[in-house]
Amino acid sequence: MKIYTKTGDGGTTGTLGQGRRSKDDLLFHVLGELDELNATLAICRINSQWRREESDLESPIFQIQCLLFALSSEIASLSNDVRYVVGNIENNIQQLENDIDVLDSALPALNNFIIPGGTVASCNLHLSRAVCRRAERGLVELQSREPSIRLESVKYLNRLSDWLFVQARIENHLAGIGDDIWIKKDD
Repeated sequence: MKIYTKTGDGGTTGTLGQGRRSKDDLLFHVLGELDELNATLAICRINSQWRREESDLESPIFQIQCLLFALSSEIASLSNDVRYVVGNIENNIQQLENDIDVLDSALPALNNFIIPGGTVASCNLHLSRAVCRRAERGLVELQSREPSIRLESVKYLNRLSDWLFVQARIENHLAGIGDDIWIKKDD
């Protein structure tokens, strides 16, 4: 199988069973943002404290990357075709919430806004969080135009960004580095 097909040379690309669309279609912006999120998560995975504790394929980030890939297929299908629908997304949302609760309880109370900083791993997690929020905003807009986009997909990205925030704090905590607190400067 060749990597290049030349079918997109005219500025269109195919969906999963829904024909071709312009490459500047909102659908492809959202899919691109999810792809970018997945790529930033790969950077997080190689820099994470987890890497020292378990195999790469068992890491929570790798599991999230796999789910994002499946979610991208579901969105690209623009349908409720069972071949593409992520069936356990509610369980994945619940797992993120459980992880957030456990990890947050190990952190100092949050009383201020935090500026991304600290370890490289923490900074990369904050970057992934920002990309996740952008993907979420795009998905909300796409959902308003495409009835096949499920609310659970939006909910998952919303919870994932919270999870990434807590993970960024945990990375600094494990490294013995405190949060960088936002200091309001009076003009």
